[in-house]
Order: sequence, then C-alpha cells, then structure tokens
Amino acid sequence: MPAPDPLILTLAFDEATFVHFDGLRRRHFPEALNFIPAHATLFHHLPGEVEAGIEETLAALARTQPPPEVAVTGLRLLGRGVAYVLESPALETFRARLAAAFSGRLTAQDRQGWRPHVTIQNKVAPEAAKALHAALAEDFVPFRFRAPGLRLWRYRGGPWERIAAIGFGGVP
Repeated sequence: MPAPDPLILTLAFDEATFVHFDGLRRRHFPEALNFIPAHATLFHHLPGEVEAGIEETLAALARTQPPPEVAVTGLRLLGRGVAYVLESPALETFRARLAAAFSGRLTAQDRQGWRPHVTIQNKVAPEAAKALHAALAEDFVPFRFRAPGLRLWRYRGGPWERIAAIGFGGVP
C-alpha cells in the first residue's frame, strides 16, 4: 500500500488579507494551474502517515502562541512569478519551534532557510513576471496583519484538501 499523500502547513490570513492576496492570485496566476487559494507555506512536505500526531503537535504549540503580527514588506521577483514578502519575528520563532518538533521528519526543502512569502503569480514567462513585479511595485504600500492560525492540507497531486484549521492562542 502506498504511503498517504504528504501534508502541507500554511499560515491562515485574516479575511481582508486573504481577499486581497487571493484576488491578486486569481488575476495573475495562470488559471489552468491555479488549484489552491493564496497561502504562505510554513512546511511543504510533512509525512501524511502521521497526520494525527502532526495535528496534535500543531494544536499544542499553536495554543501557546498569540496570533503573530506579520508585516508585508515588499515584492519578490521569482524569475517566472511574483510574491509578496512577509516578515514576522514571532512567526519565525514559532516556525523554528515546529521545525524542532518535526526535525526527524523534514525534507531537505523544509530544513533549509525559510523565506516567508505569498506567491500571486508563477509559471509565466520571465518577461510577464518582470512586468507584473514592476506594476505592483509602483503602488506598493507596506501593511501588517495578524495571522489567526494555521491550515493543514493534504497534497492531492495538484489540488490540496484542507485537513484542519488550527487557531493561535487557543482560539479555534
């Protein structure tokens, strides 16, 4: 029997921030490839066969973490796409705690340095990415939001299936 599909952990956004980022993603991400909503990934591949244990660990650690403030500080050109850069010392510390808890189960991608971002365009020609980056940079104004929690997903070969919503600070 094959191993269950891997799990993906993302940051939840407040409603206004989600509407903003997801609207940009719907406008600029190639429609045929846009299977998932706007998100900021904390871990790309957690083992699906231990879903219950991962969910328990996430809930226990998130309960002790107040909703972190996250700054949207700029734009990043990805070569074939564009992302918004996120900064949050509290979130970086929280992610490091998760990485320590999952240390024996992390892939090389999830063990390397973490550069939090929200991708709103990907898999386009470099010229298109440069043009969108320039257009968005003209009007960019940094802003902040409070992240209410986490989302745990199961990767389904393109689309993701939402498994759990986990609130920070003991909030469901």
